Amino acid sequence: MVSFFSYLITISGVIFWIFRLIVATTYTMSINFGIMPLNITIEIVLLFITFLCLVLILKRNIIGALIYFVVYGLYFGTDLYNGIINIINGQTSVLDYTLLVISFIGVVIPFLSVIDIFFNKDRKQRNKNKKTDWFYKNKEYERKLDERADKNQYKF
Repeated sequence: MVSFFSYLITISGVIFWIFRLIVATTYTMSINFGIMPLNITIEIVLLFITFLCLVLILKRNIIGALIYFVVYGLYFGTDLYNGIINIINGQTSVLDYTLLVISFIGVVIPFLSVIDIFFNKDRKQRNKNKKTDWFYKNKEYERKLDERADKNQYKF
């Protein structure tokens, strides 16, 4: 069973993906949304990679989470670094702060998903149902049932 925190991380990743999809769509349609993608061609490729990674994260696959973290870290990490340097130098505007927050979210969500999948013990275990596994997973019970079935042949 996956924990509530895992669900929150995955849902926030999907919501951020939908947000980035809206940003890319409004930019390609020349609608003024207020937030522009850093590079539209990389953004579109990143949307497809992110979709595949989110599917792998839902399946609790560590490779999908690592790819998600590396790709988003490279894409949003450089913008995050440049935004922090601009704040230190005092050359910022409201749009720079907005892009800095979005870049921070773009780095934190994949990091949390990697940490969650890597350290969560539910990834390694399968779902166990104690109410039915004793019946379906018990070979001795099946053998006893077979022996009993062989002996109970009614003759008329």
